[in-house]
Amino acid sequence: MEAAEPKSSWGLSLRNRIWSATVASLLLLLLSPLLIFIAISIKYTSYGPVFFIQERTGYKGRRFKMIKFRSMVENAEDLKKHFYHLNKHGKHSVDFKIDKDPRRTFIGEWLRRFSLDELPNLFNVIKGDMRLVGPRPTSFSAHDYPDQGLVRLAVYPGITGLWQIGGRSQLNFDERVKLDLQYIENQGFWFDLKILFLTPIRVLEGKGAS
Repeated sequence: MEAAEPKSSWGLSLRNRIWSATVASLLLLLLSPLLIFIAISIKYTSYGPVFFIQERTGYKGRRFKMIKFRSMVENAEDLKKHFYHLNKHGKHSVDFKIDKDPRRTFIGEWLRRFSLDELPNLFNVIKGDMRLVGPRPTSFSAHDYPDQGLVRLAVYPGITGLWQIGGRSQLNFDERVKLDLQYIENQGFWFDLKILFLTPIRVLEGKGAS
């Protein structure tokens, strides 16, 4: 499924690709002690793999495998159908979020609160499926997007973005689309730097996590 090209070239530029991959590589190196600690904590406190790999929707609706630290029980996807009635966005919404998700592990609760489960996304940035900043990739297909939501597929998805500093999971899909459109219209290197600077501040506040 195709989406309109953004007016600015930053989101699709080679400069952004190189910048994102370089910073992601440096962050992986600098954060390696923390990553190892998290991996050991997951492995020895709950049954299952350290990483959770899930298909997500990226640029122009292309599906790719996104890597995260596992924050839920191993069969969380199988259990999902039993908890649709708890979906904070409505049981018929394609967007699925639960406050205090019962499928979450003890370690996972802290990982999600501070978005530490997202750190392995850095591998996706190096691979080229994602950038440091952009719309967060959804688990549901582009075929399930409302027409007004397709605009968010005009750039590569990011580890962080305007929704991450503006409400995180408290925002529904339509609200996130508005922020994604705002990002696409204003995208650029300095705008990305501003978002990257504000992201850890918002994450440490712990607000809007789900």
